[in-house]
Amino acid sequence: MTQPFWEAKQLEEMSVAEWELLCDHCGRCCLHKVEDEEGGGVYFTSIVCKLYDLKNGGCRAYAHRSVFVPTCVVLSVENVAELNFMPKTCAYRLLQEGKPLPAWHPLVSGSRLSARKAGIAILSFAILETEIDMDHLEGFILDSDL
Repeated sequence: MTQPFWEAKQLEEMSVAEWELLCDHCGRCCLHKVEDEEGGGVYFTSIVCKLYDLKNGGCRAYAHRSVFVPTCVVLSVENVAELNFMPKTCAYRLLQEGKPLPAWHPLVSGSRLSARKAGIAILSFAILETEIDMDHLEGFILDSDL
């Protein structure tokens, strides 16, 4: 039996299609973050990008997201190691760190809904940025460490 591509290849060896399959569409990376100016820590909020589809999950303008949201970070092989704010459950981060994908990951479970079923997806708690005053993000910092 052959190894799955995510176990057999390094991130830089993956095709574009394989790279895209790594995303579990949880939406955690689309949450706004607050940086502690003094301590340097990064804290996730419950506020999500205006392009995130809170009904179905995923970006409603994925191919053009950085046009609509210039601050959107487009994850790549070149920058994945530097992005310390990526969620601890992120497949790109896990593989970059030499860790395995969790059992709930769609590539492992075989179900595209497994991140949602495992409680990893943000659909149950996220609020669109268009619904709040973005000057008060600190009031939406999550207690949990994503």
